[in-house]
Amino acid sequence: MHSTWAITDGAAGNRRQALALAAALGGEVRELELHARAPWSWLAPRVSLGGRLAWDAAARTQLAPPWPELVIGCGRQAALATRLLRRLGNGRCRSVQILDPRADPRHWDVVIAPRHDDVRGANVLNPLGSLHAIDAAWLGDARDAWHVFARLPVPRIGVLLGGPRRGVALDPAWQTALVARLRALLHHGGSALIVASRRTPADLVDVCAAAAGAWPRRMWRDARDGANPYPGVLAWSDRLLVSPDSVNMLSEAAACGVPVHSVVSAPLPARLARFHAALREGGWLIDADAAYRAPAPLREIAAIAARVRDILQRAPGAEGGETT
Repeated sequence: MHSTWAITDGAAGNRRQALALAAALGGEVRELELHARAPWSWLAPRVSLGGRLAWDAAARTQLAPPWPELVIGCGRQAALATRLLRRLGNGRCRSVQILDPRADPRHWDVVIAPRHDDVRGANVLNPLGSLHAIDAAWLGDARDAWHVFARLPVPRIGVLLGGPRRGVALDPAWQTALVARLRALLHHGGSALIVASRRTPADLVDVCAAAAGAWPRRMWRDARDGANPYPGVLAWSDRLLVSPDSVNMLSEAAACGVPVHSVVSAPLPARLARFHAALREGGWLIDADAAYRAPAPLREIAAIAARVRDILQRAPGAEGGETT
C-alpha cells in the first residue's frame, strides 16, 4: 500500500478535491495544510528557489522524510509544495497537482485542470468540473446522516450559496433575480434548504429565507448553527439552486442526479462562462422553465484516477536541472 500526502491551503473546496482523488487512488493518506511565507506566497509555484525555506519552522517539520510515494496538491499555494517534493524525493515521490498551477505542467507528473481553464499538455488531464467523491453510496450515507430532512415537504429546494469573486458581484440585481427564481421553484409548495459558505455575505441567507416566505425552511450560516448540513442538502434536495460563482458547488450539484439551476444577472468571467456553458450543453444546468432530460450524474473521479495511474506508470520521474 503506497503512502500519499494530500496538501492544500485548508480551503474546503481544495481539501475536498485533493482528498477525493487520494481516496480514489487508494493507499494511506496524510493531510497537510501549508501556507507559504512571502515572497514565495506571491510567486508560488513559479519560483521555488530556497526550497523548504518558503515555509516556517513548524511547516518544515511536516515537510521532512520519509517522503511519500505520491503527493497530491490542490490550489496554487499547494503547487509550490508538490513541485518541491517531486525533487526532494529524488524521483521516488510522484506529484499530482489539481487546478491550474500557472506554471509549466512539466514541473509535475500530472496536472489536473478543468476544461474551462484551457491548460493543455501531455501530462494534463481536463475534467469538465471539479473533482469530488459524490456517488450513490456517498449520497446514501448523507441521506442516513441527515434523515431529519425527510420530514420536510417536497419538492425540497436546496440553495447553495457562495460569495462574490472577481467578475461575479452577487449584487442587488442578482439578489432580486435569485429571489424570483427561488419563489418560482416554490410556487406550488415545498421547502427550502439554505446553506451558506465561508464567502457568503451575512445578509444573503436572510434574503433567501425571506424569499421562501411561509414555506418550511432550514438555514445554515456557519458553525454556530451546528454541523454543516451540506451533504444532507445535496442528498435530499429534489432541485438545487446554486450561486454562479462556485465551480466546486456546481460540479457537486451536477453529481446528484437532480435538476440544477443557477442565476446569472450579468456576464460571467470568460473561464466561468465556459464552465456554465458546458454544464448547460450537457444538460446538468437548466433554466427554470426548461425540461429536465436527466443526464448521467457528473461523476468524473473514477475515470480521472484511472488516467492518473496510467500516466504515473509511464512517467519518467522527477524533473532535472533545478536546485533547492
